[in-house]
Amino acid sequence: MILTIDVGNTNTVFGGFDDNGEYAFESRISTGTFRMADEYAITVADILDLYKIDRSKITGAIMSSVVPPVTVQLKAALEKVLGCRVMTVSPGIKTGLNIRIDEPASLGADMAAVAVGAKENYPLPAIVIDLGTATKILAVDKTGAFIGGIISPGVKISSEALAAKTASLPLIGITNEPIRKVIGTNTIDCMRSGLLYGTAFMLDGMIESFEREIGEKCTVIATGGFSGVIKPLCKTDFILDENLIMKGLLGIYRKNK
Repeated sequence: MILTIDVGNTNTVFGGFDDNGEYAFESRISTGTFRMADEYAITVADILDLYKIDRSKITGAIMSSVVPPVTVQLKAALEKVLGCRVMTVSPGIKTGLNIRIDEPASLGADMAAVAVGAKENYPLPAIVIDLGTATKILAVDKTGAFIGGIISPGVKISSEALAAKTASLPLIGITNEPIRKVIGTNTIDCMRSGLLYGTAFMLDGMIESFEREIGEKCTVIATGGFSGVIKPLCKTDFILDENLIMKGLLGIYRKNK
C-alpha cells in the first residue's frame, strides 16, 4: 500500500492505494499547526488502527502540504510510525509536468498534485477547479503543460470575512441543503445564495474565459470540500472527482520511486 497525505489549511487528508492502484481508505483530521511530531505519530497510528491497515504492508508514502509548520513535524511522525521514507512534493521532485509559469518553483504542492491527477486520468486540455479553503482554478494544455490559473477566496473564507467585517451579519455554516432560488428572503438565505451562487456563477464565467484563452473545449474536473455543494448550481457540466489530489500524489510517487 502507498499512503498519500494532503495537508490543507483546514483539513489534512490521509488516503491509501492498494497494490492494484485502488483507493482503499480515507481519513480526515483538522490541520493543527501547533502539534509536535509525537502527537501526529499517535494520530497516524490511531487512524491506521481504526481502518485496520497493516503497517507492514505500507511500502511508501507521499505528502503534499501548503502549511509549512506542519510539514516537518508530520513527515517525522509518518516516518516514525511507518518505518519508511516519506516523499514530499517540493521543488525538484519529478511531476511529469512542464510548468510554464513565471516562477515554477512557486507552484503550490496541492496545485501540482491535482494537475498531475488531471493529466494522468482525463483527456487534455483540462481545467481543474479546487474548491477548498481557497478557490483555485488551473489549466493543463493539450501537451500536458501547466500553464497557470487563478486563486480567489474560498466559500468558508468569504463567509468568515462577512461575519468579521460587518456588525450585523452572522457567521453561517455551509451545508448540503439545496438552494432553490437566487433571491433570498431572509439574511441567512441571502448570504448562502451570495456565497454559493456567487461562486458557481464565477466558475461558469471562468471556465468560459479559460476555454477562450486556451482556444478549445476542455475537460473540466472539480475537487475539494465544497465541490459537491457548488456543482449543482453551475450551468457548466463538469466531472466531480473528490480523490483527484490523491490520484495525483500516487502518480508523483510512482515517478520518483
